[in-house]
Amino acid sequence: MGLKLFSRKSESTCPAPSPLAPVARSEYDPAGAVALAEDPVARALQLERYGLLLREPQRWAGSPGADEALRAAGRAVDDQFALVPDGFVALPQSVYDYPGAPELDCETPAFLLAKYAVTNAQFQKFVDAGGYEELELWPQDVWPHLIDFKDQTEQPGPRFWRRGRHDRRRADHPVVGVSHYEASAYAQWAGYRLPTEAEWQMAASWRIRSSAHVWRRYPWGDALELRRCNLWASSVGDTVPVTGYPQGAAPNGVLQLVGNVWEWTASDFAVIDENGQPVVGDMLMKAVRGGAFDTYFPAQATSAFRTGVACLIRAHNVGFRCALDLQTRQGEAG
Repeated sequence: MGLKLFSRKSESTCPAPSPLAPVARSEYDPAGAVALAEDPVARALQLERYGLLLREPQRWAGSPGADEALRAAGRAVDDQFALVPDGFVALPQSVYDYPGAPELDCETPAFLLAKYAVTNAQFQKFVDAGGYEELELWPQDVWPHLIDFKDQTEQPGPRFWRRGRHDRRRADHPVVGVSHYEASAYAQWAGYRLPTEAEWQMAASWRIRSSAHVWRRYPWGDALELRRCNLWASSVGDTVPVTGYPQGAAPNGVLQLVGNVWEWTASDFAVIDENGQPVVGDMLMKAVRGGAFDTYFPAQATSAFRTGVACLIRAHNVGFRCALDLQTRQGEAG
C-alpha cells in the first residue's frame, strides 16, 4: 500500500505552478559548509540538538556556558514546539473505512509536537555532524542498509541531495527522500522522537476531553479549504516552506499536518481486510499521515486517513516532524 497509489503522476494537463511553487529541480545550488564549534555544549546548541541538551542536563554540568545553553535550548523548544493536550483517538483498523468498521480506541497523554516538519537545513546539521556514522542511532539489523542511504552522488544523505548538501534554495522546505530509519535517527540524535500514529491523529483532529466531544476532519475544521493546505488540487506541484499555509494551523499553531509531505510516525502500520485477516506485506511498514503536495484524493488527506510505507522507502513526498515528552521540558524547567 505504497504512496504511489495516492499520488497523481505528472502530466501535460497539470495546472500551472502558483506563486508559491519552489525553484525547478533541474537546477541545484548546494548549501555551503559550516564550521562546527569545538566546545561540545556550544556545538550541541549550534546543531539544534535542543532535546539532547534538556534531556541530559547533568552531561553538561561544569562546562563553560552550560547554564546559558540550557536556557537557550529551553527557549528554542518553547518557540518550536506546541503542547498537544491529552485526548483520545479512534484509529480505523480495516483497509476499507466504512461506517461501523472496526476501530482501535487510544488514549493520548499530553506531549509536545514540533510546529514544523524537519527542514533540509536542519537535517543538514545531522549529516554534517556525522549522524550516518553514529551506529548507536540505528537499529543493529539496519546497519547493512546504511550503505544504501546515499544521495544522488553516493554521499551519505537524503536521496535527492547532491554531494552531501541540500539545495540552499530549499533550505526551509521539509526534508524528503529519507527512510523511516533516517527520520528516527535524526529525532533520537536531536533528543526527540517521532510521534506515534495516535499522537499525530490527536494533534490533527484535536479530540480533547471536553463536554463538546467533537473531533476535526482537518486541523482547521471540518471542511477542506485549499488555501489552507498544499495538496494536488492546490496547484503548487511541489513542496513549499514549512512555514507556508499559516491559515491551516491546528489550534495550537502546528502547521501542515495536512498537505506538503506525508509524515513518518513511530507506529507500525497494521490493518485487516474485509474478512478480518491481517494485511501482511513483504517488508515492515510504518504509518505515515497527512497527505502531500501530490495527493490527488482529498479523502486521503484528513486527520483520520491511515496508510503505510515500507520502512526503507525514501520517497519524494514523505518527511517527518519530531515530538518530545512533556516531562522532559517540565524537568528542565524545574
